[in-house]
Amino acid sequence: MNKAYDPIIDPSARIGSNVRIGPWTLIGANVEIGDDCDIASHVVIKGPTRIGKRNRIFQFASVGEDPSDMKYRGEASLLEIGDDNVIREGVTLHRGTAVGGGLTRIGSHNLFLPYAHVAHDCFIGNHTIFSNNAAVSGHVIVDDWAILGGFAGVYQFLRIGAHSFIGAQAHVNMDVPAYMIIKGTPPQPKGINIIGLERRGFSAEAIHTLRQAYKVLYRSSLLLEPALAELDALAATCPEVRVLTDSIRASTKGILR
Repeated sequence: MNKAYDPIIDPSARIGSNVRIGPWTLIGANVEIGDDCDIASHVVIKGPTRIGKRNRIFQFASVGEDPSDMKYRGEASLLEIGDDNVIREGVTLHRGTAVGGGLTRIGSHNLFLPYAHVAHDCFIGNHTIFSNNAAVSGHVIVDDWAILGGFAGVYQFLRIGAHSFIGAQAHVNMDVPAYMIIKGTPPQPKGINIIGLERRGFSAEAIHTLRQAYKVLYRSSLLLEPALAELDALAATCPEVRVLTDSIRASTKGILR
């Protein structure tokens, strides 16, 4: 006989092998949980949600909840989560909406610190860090290795480039190119994320060239298209610069500059 504090698991949920589920946790209908996950007490996971392997979800997290979008009318939508993520206390991860394609996707090896929020229809890459209370609005893309500081916020439909760093309490209102440090209110570019790049094994030569690229983009008087032409020349000998130029050209809302 189940005890009152046993987890409640919907019969349609599919639970992998060696999954630990703590007391008072609710696993809803159409939820899939991969092998070797560790889910603490007082967690709510609603479906349709697919969770990969070796994820760790701490107490009071809300995963796969209905999107908080006034256009949502109860249509079927999905949250997909990859492998090896850490989802700390009170984190909220919402499913997608029909308007946004019906999918919120989170990659692998991400760290979500307490009370971080990922809204509907967002695409989060791999190896990102969301610090305490960092939040992204609907339809946001966060590329690999990006870091959001505590209480940082990102407006809807924006893109945060790979290896970028968003400072604490910054409220981002335009696209952020790859590698950039963004700080302040209003948010402003402050340089290349050198410490992050060094930690990830970027060569001294690549970092030096990226610093040159930053000066072209932010310290010269060039308009964006002539600046991109100079960056393309740098990318011919330094492929890391191509990540920067691609992120600029992928912008649909304009970049912070």
